[in-house]
Amino acid sequence: MTLKLKPLQKPLERRRHQRVAIALVGRYMLEDKREFSCQTVDMSPGGVALVAPVRGEIGERVVAYLEQIGRIEGKIVRHTERGFALQLSLPFVKREKIANQLTWLINRDALGMPEDRRHERIVPHLRHAILTIEGDREHVVKLIDVSMSGAAVSTPAKPAVGTRVALGKTSGHVVRIFEGGFAVAFDEMIDAENFDENIKL
Repeated sequence: MTLKLKPLQKPLERRRHQRVAIALVGRYMLEDKREFSCQTVDMSPGGVALVAPVRGEIGERVVAYLEQIGRIEGKIVRHTERGFALQLSLPFVKREKIANQLTWLINRDALGMPEDRRHERIVPHLRHAILTIEGDREHVVKLIDVSMSGAAVSTPAKPAVGTRVALGKTSGHVVRIFEGGFAVAFDEMIDAENFDENIKL
């Protein structure tokens, strides 16, 4: 009698989370709290390959903030020539949102969307917002401009790069300081259909 082995499920899993080649810039933090710049090579709702200057250890947990995608986290499952690959640990809702974001990013040209919404910045009609800085009081700030992935604000407050903040109900972290204010990268990309001058953070 010949035994028939059941096929492994891994190929199905990989098909369900098919990776797409996409270059998104961002930053990642290793377990020892060191932060570095990075760029994606390819990504799926279940994993991402990063070009990264410091690889970390296999199994090490990593938190990353990617332009257009927001906050992700996972563990290093393999090293690559230019960085490492993460297996993402995300709730179902977040995985579904990433799948939609990746689909939108890959198909935007075919759908006749603007060439690159990442760099489109608008000046909202509501110019003032409430800024909450981690471990500090609330501040009223002026919005210089807003993109789908972040905002620039005018304020005398000068939190350090990497500080967690919220503009209204929109959370993120400080990515750049400039004279008279700073720039924030949002944890979650603003949906394209909600991105116009009437936006309220």
